[in-house]
Amino acid sequence: MIAQGDLVAIHQHFVEAPGARGQAIVDLFRVRNGKIVEHWDVIQAVPETSANDNTTF
Repeated sequence: MIAQGDLVAIHQHFVEAPGARGQAIVDLFRVRNGKIVEHWDVIQAVPETSANDNTTF
């Protein structure tokens, strides 16, 4: 989780069941006066293979 100014970003790995690759999720929030005023998200399935030796998670 990172934050700067009024923006907050959360990067997470969601796995529904043991052994599943899961999903990579990024949530972006704009916060004003202690309340969320905008929200965006990006959800992508974790790929089975990677183009290099560095996997997503």
